[in-house]
Amino acid sequence: MKKSFLILALSVLSFSASYAQDDAYQIPPKAIADLLLAKPTPLVRIDSKAEYLLLLGRNSYPTVEELGQPEMKIAGLRLNPLNFSPSRQSPISSITLQTIRTGAKVEIAGLPKNLAAGSIAWNPSETKIAFAQTEVNGVDLYVIDIASKKATRVNSSPLNQVLGNAFTWVDDQTILYKVTTHDAAGAPKRPITPKGPTIQQNVGKAAPRPTFQDLIKSPYDESLFSYYAEAQLVVYKNGVNKKIGEPALYNSFQLSPDRKYILTRSVAKPFSYAVPAYGFPTTVKVLDLDGKTIKEIAKLPSSESAPAGNDNVQNVPRGFDWRDDEPATLVYAMPLDSGFIKKQVEFHDAVYSLSAPFTQEAKELFKTKTRYAGVIWGNSKVALVTEVLRGKQTSKVSRYSSADGSMEVLYERNLTDAYKNPGSPVLMKNALGREVIQFTDNGTKILMNNPVGSSDQGDLPFISKFDLATKKNEIIWRAKPGYFEQVEEVIDADKLIVLSRKESQTEVPNYFIKHLLNPSQDKALTQFENPYPNLVGITKEKIKYKRADGVDLTGDLYLPKGYNKEKDGPLPVLIWAYPREFNSAADAAQVRGSKDRFTVLSWASPIYYATQGYAILDNAEMPIVSTDASKKPNDNFVDQLRLNASAAIDHLVQLGVGDRKRMAVGGHSYGAFMTANLLAHTDLFKAGIARSGAYNRTLTPFGFQNEDRTYWQAPQLYYEMSPFSYADKIKEPILLVHGEQDDNTGTFPINSERLYAALKGNGGTTRFVYLPYEAHSYRGKENVLHLLWEQFQWLEKYVK
Repeated sequence: MKKSFLILALSVLSFSASYAQDDAYQIPPKAIADLLLAKPTPLVRIDSKAEYLLLLGRNSYPTVEELGQPEMKIAGLRLNPLNFSPSRQSPISSITLQTIRTGAKVEIAGLPKNLAAGSIAWNPSETKIAFAQTEVNGVDLYVIDIASKKATRVNSSPLNQVLGNAFTWVDDQTILYKVTTHDAAGAPKRPITPKGPTIQQNVGKAAPRPTFQDLIKSPYDESLFSYYAEAQLVVYKNGVNKKIGEPALYNSFQLSPDRKYILTRSVAKPFSYAVPAYGFPTTVKVLDLDGKTIKEIAKLPSSESAPAGNDNVQNVPRGFDWRDDEPATLVYAMPLDSGFIKKQVEFHDAVYSLSAPFTQEAKELFKTKTRYAGVIWGNSKVALVTEVLRGKQTSKVSRYSSADGSMEVLYERNLTDAYKNPGSPVLMKNALGREVIQFTDNGTKILMNNPVGSSDQGDLPFISKFDLATKKNEIIWRAKPGYFEQVEEVIDADKLIVLSRKESQTEVPNYFIKHLLNPSQDKALTQFENPYPNLVGITKEKIKYKRADGVDLTGDLYLPKGYNKEKDGPLPVLIWAYPREFNSAADAAQVRGSKDRFTVLSWASPIYYATQGYAILDNAEMPIVSTDASKKPNDNFVDQLRLNASAAIDHLVQLGVGDRKRMAVGGHSYGAFMTANLLAHTDLFKAGIARSGAYNRTLTPFGFQNEDRTYWQAPQLYYEMSPFSYADKIKEPILLVHGEQDDNTGTFPINSERLYAALKGNGGTTRFVYLPYEAHSYRGKENVLHLLWEQFQWLEKYVK
């Protein structure tokens, strides 16, 4: 007995000593580190004629030193001020081109030495490939010529990617792109003594905006944003670069289908201190290819005055876009309810069109009964119009006929009803080079692709034909159980030749040219090997169970290699989850995910700990369901969390794989919010891991997630849903982790700072890890290795 006690004491002392090393990065067990740092398989693309295969290589994680490079946080953006582009990019590190027929690789000369490519795009005839190359002091535009097998830099000045959308092909030889108008060295310097205080005021005008990050805060910030965002449009053709139009703060630019006009959106002062750049006052114009203004379409106000509520919109035109089935016709929507969805009107939106030369009045195309959400055009003057009500979680798709302006409902469903999702229309290029609906069977049916294919057997992707007359969706191909196979692209709609991505629990995802009508002609394109040998032998099972009120739940159960419950007994468990709201118990009960997917790990995954003797219940369903029409899902949020967690624990115990006395719970973002609430309101868990969460809902007073009631409309709800309100009740150990530069709306780092202070003040057991340079999603190699170590040590000490 004394010997056992001595061994235990020494082990605890050893653990405490190792855990106290807070002055340096730590590394998790080798099996975990090797999994994290495994090189990811390349991204795969093919041309539409299935002649060439593009393999786009990626690196795993940048170093913390790379994350620590210059970064400017302004107008809701995060920029690298040295090269006028977004910071924290994940560039392509290698480009490999090979012929599909022979598999021969094409050596490309002239690629940058340190490739950091993005925005990869084929020209219209797919004989050339353009990409943006990010360098330390600028972004360049390269073009790969397939015939000469050579890459060439074509820009005369550095590209400006501050507001995105840096270039687009005009035709096979011509590219429209935007460049910087300033040099980084000439950026405005912050004055030591400002001209005066920064002042904001509001005079009786409601501006119920979410809590955005990185906003403009001073006149100096305004000058910086103007300096970095200003761009000049340039046309490149046959080695010649020509400036067109005047410099502006271009938010976006889009070519008309006939390539004669450019639809531009540019932001202007007064810049808002309440919303990001995409919500600034905006001017919508049509230019010609010489940059001359043909028509000013609209001047839109700042979005900071948009009404609160999921389905409310500003009372201004929105959704400007080109119509894909006509040479140069603009379409846009306008609310008929002054922007308020609860207003009692027969139609809530109208959609208008305006055709070149843009001198006539806009013409009304159709009206929608609910909120217009977009349109997909077809070749035969038929379009599919989507309407959505986020508040009620419903969507509707109708057929619009240009001939008579009629609208006919094709299908409706709850957005949360995955089983009834017919998929999305397969698109094809029309004579204008635009992607439009792919019709089949003499135009009577639409080819549909559902790359998820939710069913009561789990996800089984499918291809189908939607009959426009009967409004029925006939599945003509579906992935076979035992595999997860999805169609990435339809190569030939008539012969049903597709590019598919196929995987299983034990087979790494690979790509195939698949002949759905003649499987004997299928051809493998890639032979990627398993990057995770340390996961071999770990089992995965999709488990199903019920909570006390009868709602069906599921989760992905991972068990350690060689585990035998009769011999090894119940295991310590980590349950990882993210709550979601449902207006329907039936939708909440649907099976999501597939047991047949190959396990691919990101830094955020909890599955690493299956290598260390833990049972992992990942994607544990935590639905928050409205079971009463008079109530909203969040009205009994905590009670439903308790039901969900209890059901998962009871089932794991019943299976004999989980030890009720050694349960941990964890989550990221809203999952962290869930974790803190479960520890505050239940005694189900020994410990918790909460990453980058929001714990005080009064810090997001104008709504959060799908909750659109404000704090002043439901103060008690905000209080009761905030685990900060019950910090004195959190007695189980909780590990708090947060990126010090969190960029996500609502999850300011102050959430973790204040919860940690509250827990400490009330004598709780907690540890707060602040990761340098990290945003809402973590990226730095040293940081994520240390994160995995922190989580492992926490589980070992307080759970195992």
